[in-house]
Amino acid sequence: MPTMITKVEDYFENGCGRCDRFATPDCSTKFWHEGQLELRRICLDVGLSEHAKWGHPCFMHAGRNIVIMGAFREDFRLTFFHAALMRDPHGALIGQGPNSQHPDCFKFDDNAQVVASEAIIREYLTEAMGYAEQGIKPAKVERDLELPDELVEALDSDPELAQAFALLTPGRQRSYVFALNSAKTSATKVSRIIKYRDKILAGKGALDR
Repeated sequence: MPTMITKVEDYFENGCGRCDRFATPDCSTKFWHEGQLELRRICLDVGLSEHAKWGHPCFMHAGRNIVIMGAFREDFRLTFFHAALMRDPHGALIGQGPNSQHPDCFKFDDNAQVVASEAIIREYLTEAMGYAEQGIKPAKVERDLELPDELVEALDSDPELAQAFALLTPGRQRSYVFALNSAKTSATKVSRIIKYRDKILAGKGALDR
């Protein structure tokens, strides 16, 4: 099994490293290479900084994650982290799945759509950057189970993981929360989430074999 990439250039050259299609012509990033490079250009041009997180290019501003890029078989996306803040005056954002609480991403199924939508993409990125500069965050949603921030970030950046986690029984979800909350540092929580990813996708709890 490939190792999740830690350098942004590796993503554009070989993929995210999450599956066996990594560094092959069949990798989803290859289908959408041109469109993703245009998204990258736009994000950098508006002043975002580029980082590799969860195997994908993540763009930050004022110490906050703003958007993350991802490629799938049918489409590629640019997803906002604090989507609840976005006004979306053009109705351009969609929810990534049935568990999305707010429309949170630009979704493209043609590489040429990025340049065609560039003005709107820039407008929305600038809006999100403004919230980061002002320290504005969405109101916390009351949950039966309070998830660690690191897990929320991982679910926001990984639709496949979010879907699998949502399908877990409440008890299995709690097992991951307890396991993560026992970690002393944020870095340890992140490393545990990466280690647990395959188990979550398999529908297992943190203590399941």
